[in-house]
Amino acid sequence: MSAREAAARAHRYAVIMAGGVGTRFWPHSRRRRPKQFLAVRGRSSLLQDTARRLRGLVPWSRIVVVAPRELAALIRQQLPALPRANLVIEPAPRGTAACLAVVAAAIARRDPEAAMAVFPADHVIAPVGRFQRCVRRGFETAETQDCLVTFGIPPTGPETGYGYVETGQRLRRGTPRVDWVARFVEKPDRATAQRFVDSGRHLWNSGMFVWRVAVLQTGLARHAPALGRIVEQFTRGRRADAAAARRAYHRLKSVSIDVALLERGERVAVVVATFDWSDVGSWAAMAPLWGTDATGNAQRGRVLMIDCRDTVVYGATRLVSVLGARDLIVVDSPDAVLVCAGNRAQEVRRIVEALERGPYRRLR
Repeated sequence: MSAREAAARAHRYAVIMAGGVGTRFWPHSRRRRPKQFLAVRGRSSLLQDTARRLRGLVPWSRIVVVAPRELAALIRQQLPALPRANLVIEPAPRGTAACLAVVAAAIARRDPEAAMAVFPADHVIAPVGRFQRCVRRGFETAETQDCLVTFGIPPTGPETGYGYVETGQRLRRGTPRVDWVARFVEKPDRATAQRFVDSGRHLWNSGMFVWRVAVLQTGLARHAPALGRIVEQFTRGRRADAAAARRAYHRLKSVSIDVALLERGERVAVVVATFDWSDVGSWAAMAPLWGTDATGNAQRGRVLMIDCRDTVVYGATRLVSVLGARDLIVVDSPDAVLVCAGNRAQEVRRIVEALERGPYRRLR
């Protein structure tokens, strides 16, 4: 390792975004214990798996978790090694742009030369070695090019639930390769998604990023000035500035970092991922994670399926028996049961929205 690389590594931070309520994972994901705190594959939670993947990339002293205040106790319970100062509380849910603006300011107060990699807490990624190699390439690119970096996933099919990244000119050859981003495309219809897959130039937008904090601050000041001012106020660290920043924060509209900055940025690069990835966006995503039988069924827990096809069943507390089902999702929990057509798994959030208005609000 060169002296230059060693110096750069001393300024590298990892940020885990642990907010969100995981409404499409109801009834197991609840407001008081969202999806990222659940164990969907083994014994450890998605949050714990995310933190574990960072071993060897950055020390615990430079892992920062950002989340709403109501989830702070769960985070400390699941990540006891996390320094207390490394849990950043977002003032209110205002999307990933505001969330990352706040955590960038917290890191900038500690280290103005910092580079930060950003990871949602609810992804499933393997193998770890390939993931870490891609993240290191992302850090190197962000540090040497002064650009924003995202990670793109080679698509395995015409998925309409993801945004896409269109690649442009090659920036770095080798494995993993790095390209300049030509454009971002929000969730397309199926025909457009199929064209993207066939083109070989489009990747799924993973929602993971790397940038130098100073580059992020400059970009926000230019393209999202309200957020830029908040970052500046929080970075100064004075009590009056922080109070003013919180008031301004609550007035912000919710917006993603993609829309606020990356889609407008002039210098955005994409690392082409070499690892397997799932955002575990709904119960339908569990089939490839759990594995399927010869007829496409996936199951966990106490389950009996007879004459079923392409069906996902989770028996958490009792035996769940299913007969003659096709493309169905059945999920048991101690106080609620979900039965859903497989092709409508993305709509489970409608149940949570309905619970808000009805007599079963406590189950949301």
